[in-house]
Amino acid sequence: MGVPKRRQSKSRKNMRRSEWMKIVAPGLVSCPQCHALKMFHRVCPECGYYKNKAVVVNSEK
Repeated sequence: MGVPKRRQSKSRKNMRRSEWMKIVAPGLVSCPQCHALKMFHRVCPECGYYKNKAVVVNSEK
């Protein structure tokens, strides 16, 4: 059975534990219809289009 040869330092232990907490900014692309920023594979919140099709009808227009 594998047993560690040396004790891991506190800094290495803390670096390992903090690895999952890294925050990554969401990927944003411009909408092909209205050129507003939107997230990948989501309906555009401005115009309501997804893959060049009207999915959500905005009542503002």
